[in-house]
Amino acid sequence: MRMNENEEIRKKLLKKPVRDISINEAVRVGENAIEEMKKIGGFSTRYIVRAADILAEIFSNNKTVTIMSFPANIVATGIRGLIVDMVRHGLIDAIITTGGTFDHDIARGLGKNYYVGDFELDDIMLRKLEIHRLGNILVPFENYGPPIEEFTHEMLEDLASKKSRWSPSELAYEAGLRLPEGTSILGAAARKGIPIFSPGIVDGAFGTAIYTFNDIQRGRVKGKEVIVDVVADMRKLSEIVLSAEKLGGIMLGGGISKHHLIWWAQFRGGLDYAVAITSAPEWDGSLSGARTREAISWGKIRPEARHVTVPGDLTTVFPLILGYAIRKAGYA
Repeated sequence: MRMNENEEIRKKLLKKPVRDISINEAVRVGENAIEEMKKIGGFSTRYIVRAADILAEIFSNNKTVTIMSFPANIVATGIRGLIVDMVRHGLIDAIITTGGTFDHDIARGLGKNYYVGDFELDDIMLRKLEIHRLGNILVPFENYGPPIEEFTHEMLEDLASKKSRWSPSELAYEAGLRLPEGTSILGAAARKGIPIFSPGIVDGAFGTAIYTFNDIQRGRVKGKEVIVDVVADMRKLSEIVLSAEKLGGIMLGGGISKHHLIWWAQFRGGLDYAVAITSAPEWDGSLSGARTREAISWGKIRPEARHVTVPGDLTTVFPLILGYAIRKAGYA
């Protein structure tokens, strides 16, 4: 393909930016949808209905400390807006997520658009067009790596002059303060005082930028490196968990984020409430696919807890559940 043809194809592909949705939009859809699902009676709708009712109870119980876990991929979608609104409304007390959340939230918080694409696009063609594909989300090269590294290096230059050791939650806070207000999860959490924990923070562009920053510092006279102290956050998270009168977990997807939440819950006897949404199967023995009932055997969820696992794509299911729960709990 000639250059002008490439540019034309790229322009057509990058036509529809991903848009964050709000809690108010979720309420309009979810309230009526869940009420109708209650009448259906069968199959997966029962999980959805139960999850909506449990989530409403979590939000209604002011004695409950609520921790939310999720992987980075949903931050590339419009679900990001729901999480920002949940933080602003004080519906969650802490977040556990992966390193890629820093990547996508920083890029999009800086105004770098992601675009609606398709799962079936030709990836060899996309590589030539300098477009990353995340499922059916399209991410232009120039909107991902370079701006994240520039942002992170500038931040670390400032932080290194103050002290050398920083926990992931401290880095999340500092990054949030440097993003435009009202545009990101990191920014909303920093201004609301809600900690974001990321035990796998080095896995992604943000983590790599920490490495490249330190690499540059090692080549300078009196260069100051930044050390990521992951263990420091374990104490902070344990204090939140152990001081909770009631503990609720909202687990979107699986992986390290979900496991970190339920792992720490076991040290106070388990979660009192647990809502999990996953597209992973149970039969392969993975943590991502493990149902909440399995966690009872580990002491990560209490035997008497209200819990449910909803099988499905959380980008479809969660807005419905959240919208209903918000209305029922009296937040909208």
